[in-house]
Amino acid sequence: MTVVKINAIAVREAMGPELEARFAERARLVEDMPGFVGFELLRPVAGESRYFVVTRWADHDSFRAWVGSQQFQQGHARTDAPDGRPVAAHADLLEFEVVELAPAGAGDG
Repeated sequence: MTVVKINAIAVREAMGPELEARFAERARLVEDMPGFVGFELLRPVAGESRYFVVTRWADHDSFRAWVGSQQFQQGHARTDAPDGRPVAAHADLLEFEVVELAPAGAGDG
C-alpha cells in the first residue's frame, strides 16, 4: 500500500524563497532510496501559510528506513538561514495511506 508523508513547514517570515532555494539545490539523495515513489514541494497560495513537502513511499517501513539513514542526516544537515536563525519556525509530519488513486487519463473511454 502506498503511503504519503507530508512535512508541513511553518517558515519564518520572508524565508519562503530561502526554503525553495534549498530544495532546488538539495542533494536528491531520497530519489535513490528503496521504496521511494515521488516528491513534491508545495508553495502556499491561499488559505494556508505552511509549505508542504509531500513524499510518496511504497510502505511505512521504506519511509522509516529513509529517516534513519545517513542520507537523511546528510540531506537535512543545513537548517539555518544566512542570519544564523532557523528557516522553519515549526514543522509537523502528517501521515496518510493511499486508499484510492486515479491516474491521469483514467476517465478516458
